[in-house]
This record gives sequence, structure tokens and C-alpha cells, in this order.
Amino acid sequence: MASIQAITMPKWGMTMVEGKLVRWLAAEGARIATGQEVMEVETEKITNVVESTVGGTIRRIVVPEGVTAPVGALLAVLAESDVPDGDVEAFVASYADRAKATKDTADAVPAPRLVEAGGHRLNVVSLGEGDTVPVVLLHGFGGDGGVWLFNQDALAAGRPVHIVDLPAHGGSDASVPSGRVDEIATVVIAVLKQLGVTGAHFVGHSLGGAVALAIAPIEPAQVVSLTLIAPAGIGPDISTDYLDGFLAADRRKPMKEVLGKLFAEPETVSAEMVENVLRFKRRDGVSAGLAAVAASLGRDGRQAVDLRGVLEATTAPVLVIWGERDAIIPVNQSENLPAKIHVERIAEAGHMPMMEAAGSVNRMIAAHIAAAES
Repeated sequence: MASIQAITMPKWGMTMVEGKLVRWLAAEGARIATGQEVMEVETEKITNVVESTVGGTIRRIVVPEGVTAPVGALLAVLAESDVPDGDVEAFVASYADRAKATKDTADAVPAPRLVEAGGHRLNVVSLGEGDTVPVVLLHGFGGDGGVWLFNQDALAAGRPVHIVDLPAHGGSDASVPSGRVDEIATVVIAVLKQLGVTGAHFVGHSLGGAVALAIAPIEPAQVVSLTLIAPAGIGPDISTDYLDGFLAADRRKPMKEVLGKLFAEPETVSAEMVENVLRFKRRDGVSAGLAAVAASLGRDGRQAVDLRGVLEATTAPVLVIWGERDAIIPVNQSENLPAKIHVERIAEAGHMPMMEAAGSVNRMIAAHIAAAES
């Protein structure tokens, strides 16, 4: 049965145990290529398109649209036309036993830990192995390390990855009184030193992009490369309506409306995502911490942090990724950057391209890292 291949329910992030198959993008009998978008799956955060990791002809769709299936479940079978139907059916019948045999290793997930440095405690998840330069992932305002669920495993293939919750976010302490980007950058540097990181490829989104950029002049040896996804700090405009709305929302409906602004398709925001954010905001100290960070980012529609000079001065290779439908930080801020900056724009994405177009973003980051190390 070597010529028969499986499409299974993917596992994104540490906590995902199941997903809902929203829609098949290819029918039985269709031939698909490796990397082709084959289905849409709804997670606890958003609905995401899944790219096939194998190629061939879809001989059997096992799980129909609208059904929720556990991670690793067989969803469809690929095989060439000369493979007998009986072999395909036998593959389907035997898959549960073979999947069970690998369940223990598949379920081994890294545990988050609180790393203390300089009087601060940040929540960090580390995964991946190898002697290569690690990747450090820094999320945006109001988010946490979970925004990287579609990217972390791809980036951890052959190298360590450290996912850091910024102060006043996720599982980290709310311990940055000023909320300034340079203050947050200093805290991140201290925590990375505690982890033994002496150089990294920094991937930062929005606020996290500004923090990653701010690290460059403070500890230039730490920054091997920068990937800035819709970063704050390199242009004048920002939606302070979004920042204010996020701070004010304390019920499901207003919070769902606010979070919808992050995506090109607002309806992709799930009820679970809304509940998780509301739960996070109720933690002691979080509201004050977020308010301080928001004030350091912008007011009256204008950004309050200016790192354009840092971007121009850094010697580290820089990739900038932006969704063309970004309603938080306008995509036009990716224009007229220094010639040394590589810019990629994604037409179908909003402010969260690493979630909305994960496959493309993962390939862009991988290519950038490879070039930086060559």
C-alpha cells in the first residue's frame, strides 16, 4: 500500500485536539499537488485553509463537510487510478490502528514555562531541536503566542523555536509600567539571555515587530535576521480605534467586532477566540498593562513610536510581510522602504497574514532565514 497516501486532520498549536472540516476545496477524482489548498478547517481561533502535504488523486473522502474530527483523523485517501478499490478500502479500515500506534509521539507537546529575568517573568514555549540559529516569535498587541499556531511547527523543522508572550500578554506578568517598546525589548533580551540564546532570527508581528526592531540597536549581536509582519514603528498611521475598542470591549459582541478588524474576512473569528481574549483581559493587572502599551503605540490615529531610523541603520537582513487588506496598520507603510529591505505583500490577508496565509508566510520566512544563513 505504499502508493496510497493519507490526508489527515492537522494539529496546529499545543492545545488543538480536534477541528471542524468546513469545506473541501477538491472533490473525489480530482488530482491535487503537494502544497495545493485542499480544505478549510475551523479551529478554536479561526478557520484556516489547509495545504496538502502529499500529491495524487483523491480516491476517497472519508470525512464530509461540517464534521468535527480529532487531530490525526483520516480525512481523505490519495492513490493512483491503478490502485484497486479494495486496497483503498483496506487502507481506510486499517488507518485507525496505525494512527493509534503513533499517537503517543504525536501527542508529545512542549510545555509553557515562566522564565524570570531582571524582575520580570515571561511565558515561553520552546520547541524544535538542532544546533542551528533559533527563531524567536513575538506576537502583537492583545495577542499571545497562540497566534503562531499555524507557523511554529514549520519553523521548528530542524531548529529551536522560542515563542514568547510579551509583558502584560498571554501567560506573562504585567510588569512593564511604562509600556514603552524599548522597555519591552529590554525585558525580552534579558529573558533570551536567561534561555542561553546568543543570536536569533526574530519574527515579530505588529507590536512584536516593533519590539524585534527595537532589539537591534540594543543588542545587535542577538539579531541574525528580522522578519517584520505588519510592524508598528515604521510609518505614521495606526488604527487607535482598534486599540481603544480592544481595551473597552468586555462582552462577546463588541469583542468579536473588534477582533474581526484583524482579518480580511471578519467572520473567520471563532467564538472560542472571543472567549479566550475576554478571559485573558480579566486577569489582575492586564487591563492597566495593556492600556500602558496601547498609549506607547499610538494616539489619535498616529503612531507614537518611530523606529524608521533603526530600520534604515540595521545591518541584519530584513523581510517585511504585509497583508494588503490590513485595517490596523496600513499596507502603504511597506512602500518606499530602504532598497535593502525585502517586501512581500499578500493580497488576500488583513493584519494577520501569518494566520490568514500561513503556508505562504512560512515559505517566505524559511527562504529569508536560509538566505541570511548562506
